[in-house]
Amino acid sequence: MEMPGQPDKHAWRSEILARRAASTADSHAADAAALAKAIGDIEISDWVCAYVPVRGEPGSTAMLDALREAGARVLVPITGSPGPLEWAEYTGAAALHAARWGLLEPNGPVLPCETIGRAGLILIPALAVDRRGVRLGRGAGHYDRTLGAAREDARLVAVVRDDELVDLLPEEPHDLRMGWALTPAAGLQQLGIVDVAE
Repeated sequence: MEMPGQPDKHAWRSEILARRAASTADSHAADAAALAKAIGDIEISDWVCAYVPVRGEPGSTAMLDALREAGARVLVPITGSPGPLEWAEYTGAAALHAARWGLLEPNGPVLPCETIGRAGLILIPALAVDRRGVRLGRGAGHYDRTLGAAREDARLVAVVRDDELVDLLPEEPHDLRMGWALTPAAGLQQLGIVDVAE
């Protein structure tokens, strides 16, 4: 998916959210199953930070279950006041409850932002990511404020649909680039290897 001209982040968000809203339930389920299967091809660390997909985000709890079956302990975000994300351990879909903004969160103890430092692999929701590693989020800035506490060697992986891996997104100075993208059809792809003309 490419947009003509130099659209800003708001234009990109509007376009991608409209495309996601138009996606069928069958298409979303097929993508979610492919992402869960792709987990088997990724080197999994002892601790993984991920997310519980909601509102058309790529993936499902099957992706989280696949991480646990591979031997990882999985942390997912807890949303509090504006600022860095806190975390809780995902122990299965049955232990999730409805939280603010339509999110699903674990019932267990809330862990501080710095807990992200345990994870060698961090799966990050995104509306899009470009081939340089620039990620487009929803604009709240939670991950921008959180990823500074990650390990230097942590693999930052943006999880997107196949058409949401694009050539070029608008970038701001505070944006932290991703090292990889995970998509349903292509699986794990390293980013930032080839320069993209700006």
